[in-house]
This record gives sequence, C-alpha cells and structure tokens, in this order.
Amino acid sequence: MSELHKFVFDGLPVRGILVRLTDPWTEMLRRRASNSQTGAYPLPVQNLLGELLAAAALMQSNIKFDGALVVQVHGDGPVKLVVAEVQPDLSMRATATVLGSVEPDATLSSMVNLSNRGRCAITLDPKSRFPGQQPYQGVVPLFGDRGEKLERLSAVLEHYMLQSEQLDTRMVLAANGQVAAGLLVQRLPVQGAGNLAGTARANEDDIGRDEDYKRIALLASTVQKDELLSLDTDALLRRLFWQEPLTRFAPQADGAVPRFACSCSRDKVGAMIVGLGAPEADSIVAEQGQIEVGCEFCGLQYRFDPIDAAQLFRPPAQTPEASRNPQ
Repeated sequence: MSELHKFVFDGLPVRGILVRLTDPWTEMLRRRASNSQTGAYPLPVQNLLGELLAAAALMQSNIKFDGALVVQVHGDGPVKLVVAEVQPDLSMRATATVLGSVEPDATLSSMVNLSNRGRCAITLDPKSRFPGQQPYQGVVPLFGDRGEKLERLSAVLEHYMLQSEQLDTRMVLAANGQVAAGLLVQRLPVQGAGNLAGTARANEDDIGRDEDYKRIALLASTVQKDELLSLDTDALLRRLFWQEPLTRFAPQADGAVPRFACSCSRDKVGAMIVGLGAPEADSIVAEQGQIEVGCEFCGLQYRFDPIDAAQLFRPPAQTPEASRNPQ
C-alpha cells in the first residue's frame, strides 16, 4: 500500500516527509515491460525513474499548489529524457526515453550527462491560469558549484530547493522493482508560504546555520536504501530519530493517496485511428494483421484487430425515432 507521511520535529524549525510508492510504481513498470516494442527499462534507468517519481511526490506534497508538478531530467547520454508528473491529489505517472545502450552499472552522468550539459527542470503548471499566465519553471544543471558531475539525483534536487526556496533540504531516494521511496528533511522557512514559486529572501540569512537542522539532516543521511525500501514508517522514523521528539500529521482530510493515472485511453487511441482515415487503417490491418498503438508516456499498448478497426468507422446506430425523422 502506497503511503505518504508528513511530520515535524517538536519545538524545532524542521519538517519532514516520507513517501513509499508500491502500486503506482509497479503498474508503471508493468506497462512498460508489457510493451512488445520497448520492453522493460534497463535496471539503472528503472531505479533513476523510481527515484525521480518519489522525489516528485515529496516536492508536490511539500508545497501549496493547485496544479501539476513535473520533474524532468534531460541530457546527452543514452537516456534522453526522464519525466515524473504528480497532480495535487497525488495521482502520478512517469516515463523515460532510452535511445542507446545502458550499462548495468551506469551512473547518473553516464546516462544523462556525458558532456556535463544535462539539466533538471521543475515545472509548476496551475490547473486554472490567468490570461497570459505561464507555468513556473526552474532549471538547475547536473553539476555542483565547482563544475563536478553529480551522481545522485537527490543532490541535484537539494541544489534546486536551495536555489528556489533558499531552504536547506536533505533528500534520500531509493527504488527497486517493487518500491520507490523517498525521505525529505527541510528547514522551515522564516517567512512566506514555502512555495517553490514564491521565494522568501529572508531565508537566505539562515542557510547552513541552524544546528538543529544540521543534526537532523545528518541523521537522515544515515538511512540505508534497503531500510528506506523495506521498513515500515514507524520503524524507520524510530530508527533514525529515536532521540528527537516528532509529531506525525494525520493523513490528508480528502483521503488522497499516491496512485497511478495516465491520460491515455482506448477511446482516445480509437479517435486517433479514425483521424488516419479508413484507407490508411485498412492498409495497416492488411500489412500487420492488427493496429497496435503504444502510449508514448506510460507504454501501454492498445490493439485493434480487423473487427475492432472496422467498427471504428461504422456510423453510430440510429434509434428508431431518428430513422423516422432524418435531419
């Protein structure tokens, strides 16, 4: 069961979030693996995508924003693009575009940052936009302050949070074939809404100075990936912060839990085939025996055999009343 928990350290200017994704994550992997054209993701790509999805869930739940949060990593390696999208209700989807060979021990830089030109973009796309309003987007490179390549996605996103919010943030991410998980610890803002799109300048004065935050961030950094992926919430928080009094918040009132959701559907694919026209559809069926279309985002394939394809081009059946009164 997927879960997301928020907590604060009593009397200290530090908050935290823990997320574990199971069903939505395995559904994404299942769809990709069942695609006969692409097959499953190489293991390093799978792990990177899972970490990105967990990070996007942490970031979406950490802000007050009525819209989609999209995190993209793109560069010049064999993995051209990795994307995770999380909606305010925690519905989510993710995908990766792989155009070259990925070695079993591939690192972040060897996948997306060969020439140190890789970028990570975080986009906030509001559901309701004012006239002329554009989505907010922040971009950071995949290298550190000295130009060194970063090999941890968490380090890239910590850098982004420091730039966008002027807040110290520690993030730990992990993923395997069953779970994608993340832990975020952040110094509370001095003022402002704590929103990625609204920066509080006063926060800059406290960067790196709060001893309570530094202590808790150090404790968070000690978590092992297998602990993050396997321990239940109570056990993990107790193991990491057993000397720190903390309060966990109750689940969201609306009952929102992380879940998979992609906008593709059989009806939409059918409409696309109709747009090709009957002659083109007939030609594909004659050559391939069926029409097969895969969602470019989630990878799910939709198949239309000759009968299904022909049905798409049949006019809707008229009711007796309609047939007696043609327009």
